[in-house]
Amino acid sequence: MEEIIFPNQIRMYRRLRGRSMQELADHLSVSLSAISKIEKGYRRVDQEQLVRVAEFLDCPLQDLFVNEQNSQLEVVQSWRREQERRNKINEKSGLKTLGAGLRQIRNEKNLTLIEVAEGSDMTLSVYHRIEMGQREVSDKEFKNISKALGMEPEKLKEEIKSLDEKGLLEEIIQRNDSKYKLLSTPRGAISSFVSATQEVQKVSVYGTAGKDGDVIIDFENETKKVPCPPQLVGKKDVYAVNLSTRRLGTLLPTRSVLFANPNDVVSVGDIAIYYTNENEAKILSIREDENGELYGLRWNPDERIKIGNDDLTKAHKVVAIYL
Repeated sequence: MEEIIFPNQIRMYRRLRGRSMQELADHLSVSLSAISKIEKGYRRVDQEQLVRVAEFLDCPLQDLFVNEQNSQLEVVQSWRREQERRNKINEKSGLKTLGAGLRQIRNEKNLTLIEVAEGSDMTLSVYHRIEMGQREVSDKEFKNISKALGMEPEKLKEEIKSLDEKGLLEEIIQRNDSKYKLLSTPRGAISSFVSATQEVQKVSVYGTAGKDGDVIIDFENETKKVPCPPQLVGKKDVYAVNLSTRRLGTLLPTRSVLFANPNDVVSVGDIAIYYTNENEAKILSIREDENGELYGLRWNPDERIKIGNDDLTKAHKVVAIYL
């Protein structure tokens, strides 16, 4: 099964787990360029690859998709802009007319979506996007669709053209457009975000650069406030820290804001804010040594910070990142 994801949460979770693009590329046996396109939503991935990504990043599969529970407002807005862009491209290229024509002819022949999809050697989701006018069709695919509909390819083209000239496809196109607007809003995220924009919960951000890549965190002096990630709304102990250090290398952009929850248990693969005293902390990538002991890693220069079981309370797990 193929599924286009734009945009997605893969990059956020990869950075949150301290894994590189190359590591993910090696895990999926694809090129570095392919991973870049997947993370940007420009390349399709199948269900098996999605499952492998979720396993590699140690997160629920559904969290890789943009949705109301785990997506930032700007990500959802990016989703909407991309859908609108594709919609305009599809309209200009005649895909809407093609999709509407296929739907009209399929209905006239009393065939179901599943029957035509299987007869065309496609997944249901792929064929459905074709009828919605949201996917291009290759010559081979068009021949398979023609066969599933019991028509020759040229005859099918002529029939769609005739239906269009008679104005019989406009209603289907308008109906598809209405459905598409609903589908292009990921799980209702746009409406809920927009309606709540004026009253969104804010989180205080702390942190200034300290010596040797440490971060000075003074809870009496916040540097700014930022919108609370949807999945953290209502969690009163959550706070945010500026990434005012380069000791994580290029793992995260310097403008990143890290949301930490002191009540969550830190484990291997997490990023954590590790307090050395009341107001100073190190931002670490949590790893495990050959003896099963946890330690924190940071770079520039490379440094291991030992974390004993008794020290875990000093490590606050980073549970979300604004990049």
